[in-house]
Amino acid sequence: MGMAMPACGIRLPSALVVSSGPATAVRFQSSPNCAERRDGLKPTLIVIHYTAMESAEAAIERLCDPQAEVSAHYLIAANGDVTQMVEEAARAWHAGAGEWCGLDDINSRSIGIELDNRGTHPFSAPQMDSLESLLRGIMGRWDIAPEGVIGHSDMAPGRKFDPGPHFDWARLARQGLAAPAGQGDAREHLDWPSFRTAAQAAGFTAAAPDEVLLEAVRFRFRPFASGPLSREDYSPLG
Repeated sequence: MGMAMPACGIRLPSALVVSSGPATAVRFQSSPNCAERRDGLKPTLIVIHYTAMESAEAAIERLCDPQAEVSAHYLIAANGDVTQMVEEAARAWHAGAGEWCGLDDINSRSIGIELDNRGTHPFSAPQMDSLESLLRGIMGRWDIAPEGVIGHSDMAPGRKFDPGPHFDWARLARQGLAAPAGQGDAREHLDWPSFRTAAQAAGFTAAAPDEVLLEAVRFRFRPFASGPLSREDYSPLG
């Protein structure tokens, strides 16, 4: 599509995301669905999504459609191709309502990355390689800590389920690109108030029923776990 000026009026950077790993080429396709970040906020979070659409092209078309009123800063296709739609300094419309670590307006506090995936299958190796390179660049430019890399379901439990149980959070954590699971002691006594307290301390502060909160924590740290609250659900929050 070539380089373009985004509708937010901020010029996009050069077409390479440079990190400690190989540079990743970036294609630009401007989305009008963006604005200035509110209250002078800068990105301290990166929110990872899946598109839940049939193709990367269909997702990009929607994210650039003014009628849809949604967008993200980046989309990574299954083959690893990266498309940038909103300049990082601008506010994309990807997170919606939600909260993380007691903070709201996540759109003003974050950079959104969409992954071409329907949530029903693993994420491809080329896609994960590009994601890692992109994360390193963004985290370096904005001084974002690994704890600031979260999933959509982390900040909007029950409303959103992406990037889902197939996403390899442990792979990112091993490279310092996401927070690792904690090593807390398994609890002798299980109860919802103590679990909620532990989850909130780990960042899961958005309002949600107990079972929905448990589902969100498991998506992040214990994918495919099921059944009632268990001792193993506390450990990664420690």
